Amino acid sequence: MAQNLVANRQSLVQCPLCNSEVGTDQLVKGHDLDETVTRLIQGNEPNWKPDQRICIDCAAKYVEARNKLEQYHPKFLSEGMSILPTPLRVGAVSDLTGRGITMAFLDSGFYAHPDLVEPISRIKKYVNILNPQARIKELKTPGVSSWHGMMTSVVAAGNGHLSEGIYKGIASDAELILIKIGEASRIKHEDIERGLRWVLKNKDKFNIRIVNISAGGDREVSYLTDALSQAAEELVRAGVVVVAASGNSGDQPNHPVLPPASSPSVIAVGGLDDKNRLDRRFYSLYRSSYGPTIDGLQKPEILAPSIWLAAPILPGTPTQEEAELLDELRNAEENQVKIILKEHPGIDAELDSMIDQPAYLIRQMVDVKLRNNNVISGNYKHVDGTSFAAPIVSSVIAQMLEANPNLTPQRIKRILIDTAKRLPGVEVDRQGWGIVNPAAAVKLAYAFRND
Repeated sequence: MAQNLVANRQSLVQCPLCNSEVGTDQLVKGHDLDETVTRLIQGNEPNWKPDQRICIDCAAKYVEARNKLEQYHPKFLSEGMSILPTPLRVGAVSDLTGRGITMAFLDSGFYAHPDLVEPISRIKKYVNILNPQARIKELKTPGVSSWHGMMTSVVAAGNGHLSEGIYKGIASDAELILIKIGEASRIKHEDIERGLRWVLKNKDKFNIRIVNISAGGDREVSYLTDALSQAAEELVRAGVVVVAASGNSGDQPNHPVLPPASSPSVIAVGGLDDKNRLDRRFYSLYRSSYGPTIDGLQKPEILAPSIWLAAPILPGTPTQEEAELLDELRNAEENQVKIILKEHPGIDAELDSMIDQPAYLIRQMVDVKLRNNNVISGNYKHVDGTSFAAPIVSSVIAQMLEANPNLTPQRIKRILIDTAKRLPGVEVDRQGWGIVNPAAAVKLAYAFRND
């Protein structure tokens, strides 16, 4: 019997992806997998080679991911893009898109991005708290303060118009109210409150169900005496879900969660670094702010990806012009590189200075610039910050409300907490109840339809 045990132990081998010990009959060769599957594995596991074997469970996981990409994002595989679509990364359901749900975004500024207005505009109303005379045409002019709110709203509700559907948000059919509450240089405490008060006054007129705030107040203060926090509490009592970014100071000695995220009824969203991978073993915490708050409250409640997130580049800016050039050079045949560069002088001085260099050296510089500028394509880059984690949670809530319009803000928060998945090895103070779990949250939302 002892000899049999030794033999069985010796027949077990370790899967290079998940490190599980499995029998040799539970392994498949990488070369036996479809090429699109092996490319996807290599994108997630840089040290893995196709001549290695992996366990059948890992193979099945990547085949399933490939199938989802082929079904919903076919261009992703054909063009070899590197940043995975957010709905795939968080496991969002694909049959709900926030249809019939109105979301309000409070931010420093906005732009009418094609992912929000093509083929039809889903922007129901634009409000500028700083200038009540402003009209929606203001959204057609890109400005210094336009990019942040454009990104947060598109991350949540963009339809991927400029990426042929690859980089669409989880709530890609939701309708939007865009509320400008500041400038890129500063958003004032009192102006966030004014934005919330506008929503409170107009929520019924526009049927606003969710407010997303990717900004924080000026100071750490008790919600019991803070007018901004009290506005958020009133809004939740009135039936509107309020979601706020927790902030990005988690790597500093002082890491407060500021209003309105610090308010008890607000869903504060912290950051997850999923490494742009599908394997949970590699997940870690992003540098998001955390409590307890000045009132002793646990914050954040929920984590969502906060880095490696696809977001739009502001159209009509030098940044987009450069991204388009870099993308074109990356995809060009080598004998076309110098021709393209000569046709676009003045966009990038460093590349212009290399016009007499061999094409392969120019291409190397292009690759460096693509990485340094976080460029995915001519229209998208990857961004980081809890500013972009909050919209992911807001978009999941839009799915939950589409599944069950009768959910209250309190029930929604409870469902998100009950279905979240803990991040192993991370203290509770920093992660709250864990990583948002969209599929489980939507399933539970359906379950409460008859309550």
